[in-house]
Amino acid sequence: MSAMAMEYNAINLSQGFPNFKSDPVLIDLVSKAMKDGHNQYAPMAGDVYLRETICNKMHQLYNTTYSPDTDIVITAGATQAIFTAIAATISIGDEVIIFTPAYDCYGPTIQLFGGKVIEMQLASPYFTPDWEAVRNVISNNTKMIIINTPHNPSGMLFSETDMLQLQQISEEHNLLVISDEVYEHIIFDGEKHQSAATFEQLAKRSFITASFGKTFHNTGWKMGYCLGPKTLMDEFKKVHQYNVFSVNHPFQKALAEYLQNENTYLGLGQFYQQKRDFFLNLIKDSKFKILPSKGTYFQLLDFSEISQKSDKAFAEILTKQHKLATIPISVFNKDALDEKIIRVCFAKTEETLIDAAKILKSL
Repeated sequence: MSAMAMEYNAINLSQGFPNFKSDPVLIDLVSKAMKDGHNQYAPMAGDVYLRETICNKMHQLYNTTYSPDTDIVITAGATQAIFTAIAATISIGDEVIIFTPAYDCYGPTIQLFGGKVIEMQLASPYFTPDWEAVRNVISNNTKMIIINTPHNPSGMLFSETDMLQLQQISEEHNLLVISDEVYEHIIFDGEKHQSAATFEQLAKRSFITASFGKTFHNTGWKMGYCLGPKTLMDEFKKVHQYNVFSVNHPFQKALAEYLQNENTYLGLGQFYQQKRDFFLNLIKDSKFKILPSKGTYFQLLDFSEISQKSDKAFAEILTKQHKLATIPISVFNKDALDEKIIRVCFAKTEETLIDAAKILKSL
């Protein structure tokens, strides 16, 4: 869709990246790290100061303890962290439960290592998990469950009850968990992020992945990390050592310094809620059905009162004829379920959102 947006000179609300600049303070810290000579390999697990800083942050936010020496690896983005966690644990015949609509790296990576994807479709408009249905699909071959909260693309949040259900199920069936928490700081309306780290028994069997790119508006840096207990991270490192080894050193130095100011991430929810509210106010009189996102910087729009075309066809027409690129949700769904919904990214300047809203209101 981004390629189509470029081809047709369309406003791009499809791919999940901000179109505004990163904090110049962070940019200056990267430049300083380069000038200070931090341009050779970082330690395999990542810069020590950055690992310590993240572990301290986890303790402050979630009252949980991770060792910077054994329980964390800095990665080339969260996608690499997810890939590596799967590569380290999934073998031929293992079944992995994912919730669709799902981020598109989960399924192919599971299949690459011989695993079988078990898709649990979340029903619109609320996209809440059905834990009884999850229990019913677990077999002797089930090895892992992957969750994503806040959830891309729906903007749904896993509740405390959801996480307790996940903890119980994973304990009962001795399952591993990947908790994809890349939008952990982008949560709205006073809601609270329920990290897997908060739940003692769940944390003992979970890889937690996070993204600096999503948090600090620099997705092109491809910087993230993975947290987990030593037993899991030892296996993680066996793969990480040979497909990445270590990631960008000066960026790590800069992020370690930048994170010392907790306002750099604690203010993100309010920052993006203002953008969400601004955008939704602009399109409130449109023909789209809208349930406000609870987190992430994505918003779903139900176009069933505008067109009965497939979501792929609608997104293509919207891009080519109306010059606005979005994402059709069926591409993330089990069996390409089409519920006449598109996803837009509101991590954009107000000018971009105003121009996009004019198009949406005209339909």
